[in-house]
Amino acid sequence: MVRSQQPFITHIFIRRIHLGLPTLLLRYAFCVKAIFFLLPLLLALAASAQKPEIVRNNQENPIAEQIKQLRSLPDDVRATATRDLALKIRALPSVPNKLRLAMGLAGRATEGDFGHDTLQEVTTTLEMAIKEQSPSEQDPYLELASLVRYEHMNASPDSPQFTAAMKTLENEDRERNSVNFTLMDLDGKPWMLKDLKGKVVMLNFWATWCPPCRKEMPDLQALYTRFEPQEFVILGISDDDPEKIRAFIQKQGTTYPVLLDPGSKVNQLLHINGIPKTFVYDREGRIVAQSIDMRTQKQFLEMLAAAGLKK
Repeated sequence: MVRSQQPFITHIFIRRIHLGLPTLLLRYAFCVKAIFFLLPLLLALAASAQKPEIVRNNQENPIAEQIKQLRSLPDDVRATATRDLALKIRALPSVPNKLRLAMGLAGRATEGDFGHDTLQEVTTTLEMAIKEQSPSEQDPYLELASLVRYEHMNASPDSPQFTAAMKTLENEDRERNSVNFTLMDLDGKPWMLKDLKGKVVMLNFWATWCPPCRKEMPDLQALYTRFEPQEFVILGISDDDPEKIRAFIQKQGTTYPVLLDPGSKVNQLLHINGIPKTFVYDREGRIVAQSIDMRTQKQFLEMLAAAGLKK
């Protein structure tokens, strides 16, 4: 409905007569300035008011705590614990927290190589939780689609949301293959992606505050040392503070180039929704492998083999 503006215009005209135009403009300026400063606070309050508090019962709380502790476990123990958690979540009644726990476990289960069977149990649990809840938000479907597309897990939910999620990933991959960019390294040297055609290139998106990123960096360094003579390039890309990055890689002993992505512009171009995230380009400049999370050295070698790099 379009309301008439005539009463408002008349009111302003009368105010101008009584206050004078300069005074009126000053008051308007004050109001605009107040709104500018108060708007972020009001939006934050509105968001917090709309966000429901997650309340877990005695069955769900121990599972949530065990998911949080997974990163502290040795890899062999972690694989067994992950599989057991998947089965425990699957046995829960059909409630919203079941899907939240399945999503949380899926986010941890791809941080390394805990075996195909373990990850399949996690995938099956997530698929079942999605079928039970039929969530309206897209994130669970995207998580499941990523496991199917990039981790080669089996899932076949018959829903338009899952089909749309798979289509979203296909479109993102198509856009990624056409991306070019130029970023500076810590020494101020520019690196353009398309200039590296003819080499095997690995892009690794990371941050100093990211535990899985830090865990995989020694393996990346070992691969760089091993394959650099075969025209292999690793480019670490981070939108972190440059001084934090510099101090971290000096302590870590990282020698491959680390590029700065101020404003996360390249992160956005390549649809980076979580880190670590790694892409491998073959010598023709095409993406031939990518990860959705942390990789082990064995997994990295499998990715490099897709680009024809073997030793």
